[in-house]
Amino acid sequence: MDHKLKTKEYILLASMLFGMFFGAGNLIFPVSMGQQAGAALWPAVLGFCLTGVGLPLLGIAAMGASRSEGLFDMCSRVSKPYGYFFTCLLYLCIGPLFAIPRTATVSFSVGILPLLPGKHASLVLCLFSAAFFAVVLFFSLRPSNIMTWIGKILNPLFLVFLGILAVTALLFPMGDIRAGAPTGNYAAHSFFQGFLEGYNTLDALASLAFGIVLVNAIRGLGLQSPAAISGSTLKSGVLSTVLMAAIYCILTVMGGQSRAVYGISTDGGEALFRIGSHYFGTFGGILLGITVTFACLKTAIGLITSCAETFVELFPKSLSYRAYTIVFCLFSFGIANFGLSRIIELSLPVLMFLYPLTITLILLCLFGQWFGYDRKVFVSVTVFTALAAVLDFLYALPDGAKQFLRAEGLLSAAAEHLPLFSLGMGWIIPACAGLILGLLLHILSKRA
Repeated sequence: MDHKLKTKEYILLASMLFGMFFGAGNLIFPVSMGQQAGAALWPAVLGFCLTGVGLPLLGIAAMGASRSEGLFDMCSRVSKPYGYFFTCLLYLCIGPLFAIPRTATVSFSVGILPLLPGKHASLVLCLFSAAFFAVVLFFSLRPSNIMTWIGKILNPLFLVFLGILAVTALLFPMGDIRAGAPTGNYAAHSFFQGFLEGYNTLDALASLAFGIVLVNAIRGLGLQSPAAISGSTLKSGVLSTVLMAAIYCILTVMGGQSRAVYGISTDGGEALFRIGSHYFGTFGGILLGITVTFACLKTAIGLITSCAETFVELFPKSLSYRAYTIVFCLFSFGIANFGLSRIIELSLPVLMFLYPLTITLILLCLFGQWFGYDRKVFVSVTVFTALAAVLDFLYALPDGAKQFLRAEGLLSAAAEHLPLFSLGMGWIIPACAGLILGLLLHILSKRA
């Protein structure tokens, strides 16, 4: 019989959960969202926290409740080929396609770009990212205690500096957030735009990739039943969830306030540097950039290591760990030179396809005991969701790509007949239809 965890154990698990998800890259999106949302800030924050905080917590709880041994085990409930497809795509997104290149560009945008003349930015980004990934490659191939030192010393230093900056910004606001008119989709659909903005944190994807670490930690404390594991995950996640949500709220408010002085910045990295410099001078901005860079280095090394180990495990007869590490670093270096804004823009269509499948997988694994984890339900929901997610992917593409693919007619029909499609949520109704069909097939098979 499972015993009850002590308060100290819950705090330990909460600390692990917070450290697993909160990285320097997560800072830029709330700040940018605050600048764009303006007076419509709070509905946007609510939507952002649902996908940026709540969904990752449910992802880990789902892994524990379904007794899964990792991401591949979870998505193989649909089919083994789908397990390979989904696992590879997810790890590429939180790895060399988007998340790893973003660690270099966030560091560059916060600490270096605001100090440069515009005409030299591309060259300096190339040199900086080359040095950044050289360090990442060095430590990824040679595990060392220095990364533990970075995690224990520099990450807390970064959080302390962020806390000082946040308190200062709240005590001495740069402007009134109510004076800024919402821009873009925030004007009419602030909540839904914030919900989609939460995709950029990639934390829900990370929860499926690394959630087994927390689940194993809970099992190591003596809990074994799915109900006890998922319950303990949710309880220990309350503290980290509240902390992360509070940080996101404060950063969004800081972004909204800064608009009165600096307007809307190119990206959240530039906005964050300007806020730091406003309160603590150029030295404050540089210090913020240095601490962000070290935090991003640690994140990049962890992601490179995890991605390389995963692909070696999935395809043992392919490349070696060393070869995967080198390839991922070189590829990330190339993507990083597109710049932060361009990486975010390129990632949006892929995330619009991947996140609906992630959300439905989490919910199916979380509540799968109600239908005995029947494969027919998993397949039905996934097929219906995937078809709609393809439309969301096409809708998020640049106009030139839509014209090249001749997708305008299909997208116009979807916008006319598929509810919530124009809000980026066109997958919800098809997913529900797939669930109903899957449950009917489950009931019929039981009777047969």
